Amino acid sequence: MISIFVAMSYAKLAGLEPIYGLYSGFVPIFIYVIFGSSRQLAIGPVALVSLLVSNVLSGIADSADALYTELAILLALMVGILECIMGLLRLGWLIRFISHSVISGFTTASAIVIALSQAKYFLGYEIDRSSEIVPIIKSIISGADEFSWPPFVMGSIILAILLTMKHLGKSRKHLRFLRVMGPLTAVVLGTTFVKIYDPSSITLVGDIPQGLPSFSIPKSFQYAKSLIPTTLLITGVAILESVGIAKALAAKNGYELDSNQELFGLGVANIFGSFFSAYPTTGSFSRSAVNHESGAKTGLSGIVTGIIMGCALLFLTPLFEYIPQCALAAIVISAVIGLVDYEEAIFLWHVDKKDFLLWTITSTTTLFLGIEIGVLIGVGVSLAFVIHESANPHIAVLGRLPGTTVYRNVQQYPEAYTYNGIVIVRIDAPIYFANISYIKDRLREYEVVVDKLTRRGPKVERIYFVILEMAPVTYIDSSAVQALKDLHHEYKSRDIQIAISNPNREVLLTLSKSGAVELIGKEWYFVRVHDAVQVCLQHVQSIKEAPKASDPSSEGKPSFFQRLLKQRWEDLSVSELESGNNKPSDSKQSDPQLEPLLFRKS
Repeated sequence: MISIFVAMSYAKLAGLEPIYGLYSGFVPIFIYVIFGSSRQLAIGPVALVSLLVSNVLSGIADSADALYTELAILLALMVGILECIMGLLRLGWLIRFISHSVISGFTTASAIVIALSQAKYFLGYEIDRSSEIVPIIKSIISGADEFSWPPFVMGSIILAILLTMKHLGKSRKHLRFLRVMGPLTAVVLGTTFVKIYDPSSITLVGDIPQGLPSFSIPKSFQYAKSLIPTTLLITGVAILESVGIAKALAAKNGYELDSNQELFGLGVANIFGSFFSAYPTTGSFSRSAVNHESGAKTGLSGIVTGIIMGCALLFLTPLFEYIPQCALAAIVISAVIGLVDYEEAIFLWHVDKKDFLLWTITSTTTLFLGIEIGVLIGVGVSLAFVIHESANPHIAVLGRLPGTTVYRNVQQYPEAYTYNGIVIVRIDAPIYFANISYIKDRLREYEVVVDKLTRRGPKVERIYFVILEMAPVTYIDSSAVQALKDLHHEYKSRDIQIAISNPNREVLLTLSKSGAVELIGKEWYFVRVHDAVQVCLQHVQSIKEAPKASDPSSEGKPSFFQRLLKQRWEDLSVSELESGNNKPSDSKQSDPQLEPLLFRKS
């Protein structure tokens, strides 16, 4: 029974007659059971979608006109088609770009607007229909002289009862049934009072047509273009709300859920619903939670709900005539109060100020500028944060942990030490055209700024080797490869050698195809950072022992790196080099761990 009165309440929120809420909770639920994949998800009218429908249609037609109803039904068809297309093309992943902070801020602001929009049934006079908070508040204040006490008192009492029952149902397991019985209790109490006292100042639902919906094709297709933005928005809400709820319930009940099939099922349900006078429907969190808590394990729960809705349409609609409007408004307000997610804002403030800013921007713009603008700004700022993070990736200077061959971020591990003449840099992101300039700038910065306090090994005055740890780099594009080549030439002109450590197969293949492997030198690609460090230490020692003065007029002498490569296998003891000891070891055997990545034999 809860679905009956909730559906009627949300239809009023959408600006429609209550009967369309019943229609929307009838046919779509049977279709979803066939095509959907969730066993607990309860679909039907929901508060957020109802607000979106009201927001867009009120700007096109008056809610009393037949055109308004036709457009709501057409909107269901358009939403269903888009959901089916996205499900078939497996495009549900697009919604992943909307962060949880945006969703939370948007639903919080929408819940406030929804609650205020229901104030007219409490106050006893009409207020402006708007998705912005300022016009609603102005309308409430300007009409205060028409205030009526009876609906306000009745609505407040019913709302207090609903909230009390919901609280007891959540806090005490043995009283869980009270949460489900809330809407029914509100309707029974309100109807009983009206039947006994018949107060003229309390508006009633009125006459509701009896019988099942008839088949009809949606009309007014000439308005379809103006409905496209709302269609996209409702589809986004459907994915975020329905698929998110369905996945959570599937995880709790131990079965797999295909989000694309779920989206397709919702789409087919909306398409068929539009042929039977339904407006857009999606999954409901509260009613799905009731299904889960009641122990529903199959789609049979949806079929039972649909049968009850059909029985109500056939036999019970005459009884609904005396339901007070303020009772339905109280049901809506009690439902959306739970959407005001102030706890999330407090959590974000303590955990991540950037996400808190995003939450604040989305909720504020939704409240004061409207739903569509609020969502667009929230998503835009969210994408801007993503792009900024991608274009400015985390880059760490690595040092060696004492007593190990493990290299870690020196800022995270202050005890880690580095080596004179060598900079080890880890790039923690794919390298592509948008971030390569930032990476190059940081590498130049590390070349200049050297922390002398944590360095060991042979004493040299500047950097001679830059080791790039590329294990976290999952992808590198052509622009980044070209920039890497340019960086190599720039370093070469200053007698600095690049070494590459642990690139994955795809990255190594890209570097090989582009000629970067041959340009840098196959001998400068290594499996481990430690392998690269050992080789570079040997060369740093060779640099220190080389004559410091040379004849500037001499020509034809081998270059700096040619001299280094000639001395490559004149090994020094690694332990001596790491400690800064300049005396060469007597051992002439090569450590197999020093073999470059591209020369290693399996």
